[in-house]
Amino acid sequence: MTQTAAEPELQPQAEVGQVVQQLTLLEGEAQAEVFGEILEEAEPGTIALLLESLPLDERYERWDQIAFAVRPAVLSLMRAEPRMSLLRQMSVEEVDLLLAQLSAEEMIEWSDYLPDSFIDRALAQMGERQRKRYELYDQYSENEIGRYTEHQALVLSNKSRVEQAQRFFRRIDLDCCENLYLVDEDNHYQGTVSRYEIFRQDPQTPLISLIEPDSRVLSADSSLIEAAEAIEHSSDIELPVVDEEGTLIGRLTLRTATALVREHYEARLMASAGMDESDDLFAPIVKGARRRAIWLGINLLTAFLASATIGLFEDVLAKVVALAVLMPIVASMGGIAGSQSLTLMIRGMAMGQISIGNLFSLMKNELGIGALNGILWAILIGLVAGLWFDDNLIGMTIAVAILVNMLVAALAGVAVPMILQKFNQDAALSGSVILTTVTDVVGFFTFLGLATLLYL
Repeated sequence: MTQTAAEPELQPQAEVGQVVQQLTLLEGEAQAEVFGEILEEAEPGTIALLLESLPLDERYERWDQIAFAVRPAVLSLMRAEPRMSLLRQMSVEEVDLLLAQLSAEEMIEWSDYLPDSFIDRALAQMGERQRKRYELYDQYSENEIGRYTEHQALVLSNKSRVEQAQRFFRRIDLDCCENLYLVDEDNHYQGTVSRYEIFRQDPQTPLISLIEPDSRVLSADSSLIEAAEAIEHSSDIELPVVDEEGTLIGRLTLRTATALVREHYEARLMASAGMDESDDLFAPIVKGARRRAIWLGINLLTAFLASATIGLFEDVLAKVVALAVLMPIVASMGGIAGSQSLTLMIRGMAMGQISIGNLFSLMKNELGIGALNGILWAILIGLVAGLWFDDNLIGMTIAVAILVNMLVAALAGVAVPMILQKFNQDAALSGSVILTTVTDVVGFFTFLGLATLLYL
């Protein structure tokens, strides 16, 4: 039986935001000195947030200041993409040393995003017991609670007495565990006994007589949401998790459940804009543009569908018909590009990662992504429009409008939530409305204004 390892604590978001602002306003040696002072007191979770808040070059420099012993904990608390950006900067020997320090639970979380070559190297360094534990959790999908179960829990035989349980609790940090789990000789779960009951009973009392009659048990194949709701409606702050045969495989704590649900809904928010919860705030421009281009391509198909519907009336309308048919494309492409920047900003603001110090770097990054995607889709849409209507001027007109609108969308996606925050407004609720208005007005004005100059 082992004690549950203490989980790293995160500082309050307001405090983290202040530290981010202080750090990102500095450069070079001044930033290094402040970061060194922060390292003396900060928890791994805070360090992880700080690193994610820095542009890549500064992130790599600050990473070198972190002691090797702390690095595994910091990496485990970072998002997958920022974590990989640091791993790729390290030598093979350094990576292997880091992977060798990971527990089975940490390796499960990392494996969701690590390349297979990294996973194989990590497993090769694990002991037999840890490798079997990894394989146990890995059989469950990313949406099943069995994958994220904490294996460390207080477990005793169902034949044990209170005195043995009291000795267990006296040897450990009492803040780590609230309950003791009883199992039979085949490790099948038998019941839960609370710490409170154990210390108020006679030492010779059989533990099995103290089992809580209404204690809840989670099935390992339960979804994350089902498991979170179960612990939310339970009087316990931790619940046992069993497999389909009733074997105890670990426990789920309220803290872990809360973190999993937060990540689940954050992933849904990011997915609504065609992005991933693991995305880096300062992803390389080419990589960020490539990832977002997929969603922009999907959006383009729906935009052309709306345009084709309007085009059914082409014979009835005059020369302006071609422009009317293509107008939704200009607005739609600007809207989706802006929503991607807006979503990334809202997440960063919620995590306290955005400040005056890194806003300019972030804006440059987003404008770079907008320019790259804008040029790509402007050329493609311009060619399609020119061939569709057999008019090169129309193709050129919409290409310029698309490029201008996507640049404005990237700028607005960064600026709008910051302005709303300045006026104490919720950017998550009203940001998209303002952003859509900006991209529609700019897109239509650019498109129709340019067409007026060329055709009239």
